[in-house]
Amino acid sequence: MQNKTEFYQQLLAQTKSLIDDEPDSIANMANISALLFDALPQVNWLGFYRVIDNELVLGPFQGKVACIRIPVGKGVCGTAVQTKTTQLIDDVHQFDGHIACDATTNAEIVIPVQVNGDIIAVLDIDSTSFNRFDQADKTGLEAIVNAFVQNLSASNELMSTHKGR
Repeated sequence: MQNKTEFYQQLLAQTKSLIDDEPDSIANMANISALLFDALPQVNWLGFYRVIDNELVLGPFQGKVACIRIPVGKGVCGTAVQTKTTQLIDDVHQFDGHIACDATTNAEIVIPVQVNGDIIAVLDIDSTSFNRFDQADKTGLEAIVNAFVQNLSASNELMSTHKGR
């Protein structure tokens, strides 16, 4: 069995191949969600929340139905936006203010998607297993989110050059 570093390097390469030539952020969020949900073991929900008007709004995801809106600063996702830092939570039941969209979730990791200093979305991943996520998961998932951010930046630059024509 390969180690987590190699596993995430392969996932990063797959992510880049999926999104490299696609400028649509929603389509890319959908494919990233599907890829990661299929590849990551012990995950019961995985998807994006987009930041719209100081609120997190459900975006593309894989898993059971989810909370549609989360205020910035509330729950694990809202805390990730407010602090602009990845939240790695071993036991969500110990997290003050946790929002239980699915009562079977026990661990969670939330990675902010930051573009030009602004958080525009978060990647939220839930697990029914306590202590499911570790530093290797954090590093690997942050690299995947960074590839998505680079794609967004390249797409925005491409769009602005085409608008001038």
